Amino acid sequence: MKLNKITVLGVSLILLLTLGSCYYDVEEEIYPKTDCNTTNITYSMDIVAVLQSNCYVCHSQAANQGGITLEGYNNLKSYVDNGRFLGAIKHDAGYSPMPQGAPQLPDCQIAQIEQWISDGAPNN
Repeated sequence: MKLNKITVLGVSLILLLTLGSCYYDVEEEIYPKTDCNTTNITYSMDIVAVLQSNCYVCHSQAANQGGITLEGYNNLKSYVDNGRFLGAIKHDAGYSPMPQGAPQLPDCQIAQIEQWISDGAPNN
């Protein structure tokens, strides 16, 4: 009977150590990076889609929260030109982080917007 208790304790200890051990994941293996296409970014095909999904709920012509309307190229372009749009979506110091109360936009969307701005923020 004493041998059974030792065996059970030994097996229990091995299981405890095995199941309770630390497990480390490699972020790149769990969340592989996908290619982020930043070529040929256009206002009509790429930028408007990001705005519709993330910005227009508060900053459309109808909502106009905070007196900021991003709907329509000319409205957006004024905030692009003064740096407020990029500063807000990148959560830079001195800017109100947008979207407010939500996580920052994905890195790829920010990279695409930055590229579009670097390309002169064309209206196409």
